[in-house]
Amino acid sequence: MKKLFDEIPVFENNDILIRRLTEGDLLCVAAMTKDEMIYRYEPSFLAERQYTDMKDMLNDLYGKYFQAKENLLLAIEDKHSGELCDIAEFYGFKDSLHKVCVGYRLRREYWGRGIATETVGLMLDYLFSQTDIEIVTASTMKENRASARVLEKNGFICTARSVEEDWGYDTPTIADKWFR
Repeated sequence: MKKLFDEIPVFENNDILIRRLTEGDLLCVAAMTKDEMIYRYEPSFLAERQYTDMKDMLNDLYGKYFQAKENLLLAIEDKHSGELCDIAEFYGFKDSLHKVCVGYRLRREYWGRGIATETVGLMLDYLFSQTDIEIVTASTMKENRASARVLEKNGFICTARSVEEDWGYDTPTIADKWFR
């Protein structure tokens, strides 16, 4: 059984492909980072929003961040259109605990189409069938019922409600914690 950061994975179903981000995705990622509706329920410090030069972000993602096992951002591609839907993320990797956190972000035109649910399902299938990961967690802002529903559909259980977290805002973020 391999470890999560042994390779940059690729996995898919009939509708979506989860793969490495490429230079061809960067214009879309840059545009997406400017859409405050996408990020209203997300931490302020996400990797893709910390860069003005998206090529630098791409190099750091698959260079120093991957080597340090800090986080892994992957493209979510609509296989029917070939378009980038957005980003899937593995972060908070704890090798000794066989644990990782998952996250995702979707462009607005892909909301309500089941892509987030499919993406999380594919992420879980990959983690549990191809790696030694045993514990998967996630966090959602209390107000983000759509994301909570995605997690519930994928068998996550809410283990803590309304917990204060530091998501990089001026005041603590009230979040729910999920376990699978």
